[in-house]
Amino acid sequence: MTRPAVAAFAVRPVMTVALVVGAVLTALSGRYGYHRDELYFMVAGRHLSWGYVDQPPLTPFIARVSTAVFGDTVMGLRVLSTLSTVATIVVVALIAREFGSERRGQILAAICAAVSGFVLGVGHLVSTATYDLLAWMLIGLFAVKLLRTGDGRWWLALGLTAGIALENKYLVVLPIGALLVALLIVGPRGVLRSWWLLAGVAVAGLIALPNVLWQFQHDWPQLKVAGGISEDDGTENRIMFVPLQILQLSPFLVPVWIAGFRRIWVGLPWARAVALAYPVLCVIVLAAGGKSYYALPLLLVLVAAGCEPTLRWIDRHRAAAVVGLVLTALTSAVFTLPVLPASAADFVIPVNKEQGEQIGWPAFTASVAAAWDRIPADERSTATLFTGNYGEAGALVRYGPAHGLPAPYSAHMSFWDWARPPDTNTGPVLLVELERTPIFESYFRDCEQVGTIDSIVSNDEDGTALVLCAGPSEAWSTLWPKVRQFY
Repeated sequence: MTRPAVAAFAVRPVMTVALVVGAVLTALSGRYGYHRDELYFMVAGRHLSWGYVDQPPLTPFIARVSTAVFGDTVMGLRVLSTLSTVATIVVVALIAREFGSERRGQILAAICAAVSGFVLGVGHLVSTATYDLLAWMLIGLFAVKLLRTGDGRWWLALGLTAGIALENKYLVVLPIGALLVALLIVGPRGVLRSWWLLAGVAVAGLIALPNVLWQFQHDWPQLKVAGGISEDDGTENRIMFVPLQILQLSPFLVPVWIAGFRRIWVGLPWARAVALAYPVLCVIVLAAGGKSYYALPLLLVLVAAGCEPTLRWIDRHRAAAVVGLVLTALTSAVFTLPVLPASAADFVIPVNKEQGEQIGWPAFTASVAAAWDRIPADERSTATLFTGNYGEAGALVRYGPAHGLPAPYSAHMSFWDWARPPDTNTGPVLLVELERTPIFESYFRDCEQVGTIDSIVSNDEDGTALVLCAGPSEAWSTLWPKVRQFY
């Protein structure tokens, strides 16, 4: 059954809100430095492939395109992320329109997305979550259109978006799966009895096929990575799930998404599956021990639905609403964007550790170079620089040449695939270890700590040990499979 037509889209004010956010992100994009993941993506972009150990190919490809077009700098790298965030805000307003919001409701939806800590946080960086968020919002938009109009052709748009999203991150199967479960529970089940659904699945499968084949040919390494995340962090993820659902989007937006859930459930019965999809998704994520942000995008859909009833409250409490939005914008900016001096980032790191992962990489590289200089010059041709994780390796690829450092090696994620030390490297090995590990060091001879990373903030690298060993305990070709790290 076709629902009533939607209101005209508030193009100018919504675009103004989105472009203001784009301008803020651009102005702040180079203030700290590269995030550890960004350093990894840039190296991955030089090894373009249909897949990587820990992810599909889209984000590394975007990183390569962005730096090629806009410059090989922090700001150049982040341009496409900024544009993706601008588009995300516009799509949230379009979702509000599909739920029946008039001009003011659409503008409020754009503003709520613009001041959300999650939107700003992922929009500031190049990450798989950045483009995943846009994909989830488009899926939400097309799903609401499908339910509002009953037009099965929207399954094609859903399939196209899902297929592209699967080339970025497999998480997109979660909201679609949750939506299908919700449709089976509350309906309308008629949209499932459509050949267009099968066509959408076929489109998604065709687009995702190259990466699926890559994963199959490489023994499904991404499943090993996901298993490691669940095993190592699953308990903490479950404990922190509810608090982080509130904090990461913004505590001030909780009444809005609650109003959105209630509005859909009571007043928009044709869309109940969209509302139910959120708690279904939460159950799935909790059971899997996944990270809290896996479910956050669907909250933005509920925020979009909640803007119309929220306007009625705003009309009665204008001053409180203005104060709330200003506080939301300020707190979100402080905790997700580099507005504080780098030396003061410890204030926000307990809430958002990603802030600290953008600070200190040039100084880190200088410390590694000082430790490398302890190796006698005549032994450096057979020496090896070996890092414990992809962020360290990426930083040394980026900043190491200016210090005369050789190309680093790492057994972490896809760095393991890209290069291993030659067997002729029988000389000293400089290990970069987050913490000294006797089992790991047993693969090397006569190890001694020669330095420590002293970061200005409490990030993951602070206190990292620089350990100089006399050499590998066996040939690198024999040793390499033993030191591989999937997480």
